[in-house]
Amino acid sequence: MIQVKNSIQIAAMKDAGRITGEALLAARDRLREGITTYELDKVIHDYIVRAGARPSFLGYAGFPGSACISINDEVIHGIPSKKRVIKNGDVVKIDVGAYYKGVHGDSARTIGVGEISSEAQRLIDVTRESFFRGIAAFAVGNRIGDIGHAIDSYVVENGFSTVKRYVGHGIGADLHESPDVPNFGTAGRGARLCNGMALAIEPMVNVGAPEVLELSDGWTVKTVDHSLSAHYENTVVLVGGEVLNLTLIDPQF
Repeated sequence: MIQVKNSIQIAAMKDAGRITGEALLAARDRLREGITTYELDKVIHDYIVRAGARPSFLGYAGFPGSACISINDEVIHGIPSKKRVIKNGDVVKIDVGAYYKGVHGDSARTIGVGEISSEAQRLIDVTRESFFRGIAAFAVGNRIGDIGHAIDSYVVENGFSTVKRYVGHGIGADLHESPDVPNFGTAGRGARLCNGMALAIEPMVNVGAPEVLELSDGWTVKTVDHSLSAHYENTVVLVGGEVLNLTLIDPQF
């Protein structure tokens, strides 16, 4: 059942979203060649806690980190590790959630470290733009399928593929709520969009095939063909017919 948010819940989600977005900025500012994913996770954890919130992901279904940090052909859910050192040329996905005042924020970015290939940069740029194509369809009276159709159409016309196995979601008191928000779909199909709907829209885009697999650690998801993958996510809510982006702190990021 879709939980439509009231003004009090939306106000709380603004705070949770701000903390989430700021934690991502803190991670961006520390990301460099030579840092471990564990150290990066600690930056995120400490920022969220100092803000009076708690990391949404820590302990979620047993996840051991405060952020998911996935590199190169890893799509999502990478586990932070003291042994995983960031290298020049890596494509790093950082996914962060913060729980504050009874609600969650959820946001992800893909960042190239040092000198990355032109293909990697184009993948990052297309994935980010596909998100904005998706939220352009997040409008009162439209349907969930309109969002996914807008995302997938843009991705495909740019020569990449959209991950089908994992999708975006509703968000609020629970990190994952109804409805599912696929990054593909048929325009005019699915749940109707209305004011008060809060969604985590999160395109996951591969250079190669859309197929992915989960590793034996039970979390990390990689592309089957080992191609690069990118991820871009924000928590958004419809209020008065307008889209509020709750986790976008730096408009250029």
